[in-house]
Amino acid sequence: MHDHIDRVLFSEAEIRTRVGELAAAISADYAETPPLLVSVLKGALYFVADLTRAMTIPVALDFMAITSYGSAQATSGAVRLIKDLDEEISGRHVLLVEDIIDTGLTAAYLLRTLRARDPASLRICTLLDKTARRIVDTLPITYRGFEVPDTFVVGYGLDYRQLYRNLPYIGVLKPEVLAATP
Repeated sequence: MHDHIDRVLFSEAEIRTRVGELAAAISADYAETPPLLVSVLKGALYFVADLTRAMTIPVALDFMAITSYGSAQATSGAVRLIKDLDEEISGRHVLLVEDIIDTGLTAAYLLRTLRARDPASLRICTLLDKTARRIVDTLPITYRGFEVPDTFVVGYGLDYRQLYRNLPYIGVLKPEVLAATP
């Protein structure tokens, strides 16, 4: 598996340090108003697990799942909700936790869906921010782990055809791996 990786962008240690910094900032900001963290399956699974374990305040956690249309390397921005929240969010402070935001179309869809349910506040925490591909530039990203270049990344929850999520780091796939699959 590791021989499919061209280079490591963020090591396991770098990710652990940055996740700890984000958890500290979120814990301070929400010390008086415990948030409901809403995460998106499956990509943000590792991030939200490590983030919540590093936080020092009580938090509630819920998940959504979506499917997007497009190729394995790029989405069209058209998404469909396939798993909704179990928790009621009206009047609650909601923090949307994402693994990566690139065009922003999926995050914008999720924000519209969540805002319609009248939360007290709604912010975004993303581990990776790929600003070079941004189409929606009005997202309320309050917490950002790393900015990434416009390249296809895998690991720490991010996949290519459902593989490589379990890598402990974030890396770039070799071009021949991407070219070998339709």
